[in-house]
Amino acid sequence: MSARVLAIANQKGGVGKTTTALSLGVALARAGRRVLLVDLDPHICASVHMRFFPDETRHTVLELFQADPGDWDALWPRLVARQEGQICDFVPGSIRMSELESDLRDRRGKGLILKDALAGRRGLYDFILLDCPPHMGLIMANALVASDLLIIPIQTDFLALHGLMLLFDTVRTLNKALPVPIRYRAFATMYDRRARACTRVLDMLTQKLGSAMFETIISMDTRFREASALGKVIYDIDPYCKGARGYTALAEEVAALW
Repeated sequence: MSARVLAIANQKGGVGKTTTALSLGVALARAGRRVLLVDLDPHICASVHMRFFPDETRHTVLELFQADPGDWDALWPRLVARQEGQICDFVPGSIRMSELESDLRDRRGKGLILKDALAGRRGLYDFILLDCPPHMGLIMANALVASDLLIIPIQTDFLALHGLMLLFDTVRTLNKALPVPIRYRAFATMYDRRARACTRVLDMLTQKLGSAMFETIISMDTRFREASALGKVIYDIDPYCKGARGYTALAEEVAALW
């Protein structure tokens, strides 16, 4: 089966985007799926989290965008890495990704670079997850165009709804130019059932998005913070805690879509 490409995005930071990309990727890998994680965010939080530090990393995803298409096959083996104990392949990000907008200003087909570059890797994986930047631009457009599904983590907070509106505006704009509309699903993160504001936001999301919402809800769990501090994912800390169980359930929902 050709890999399904999942873009993890929200145009508001702090909603659990990178945590979702890493936790969902590992959950899928734990279920026996072949997974590639790609850090497209210039903040490189996913890379640092997975212990790919900028001063120690020789090759990054930036090279894919800079290279001639004819060089991609030779480049990919240098980009894909895996640290000891990790069960997903990983392509580290670069803080210089923020410069691509100007670097590729005159390049033809610049919005299709990632889609075309991933075409030759789809046969090697079941899922390819893209950790997207928290703002619209060339990188985000590349990720959305390349994806089979846009997954939107939404913090159960009223301010997070603004980021959702921005992302939907972006999707609508791209869909005007794409032959096939971008498919998307959202889910709630950082949920605290004791907080009335959280339950109100969740009710609003469920009413407005309907079937475009995953059933899985990711609850608040201090183990996420502990894992991040240790350069690990939540499954390395406690695979049976509520946060880990949440992403296991989400992985099952994602896999069942195909």
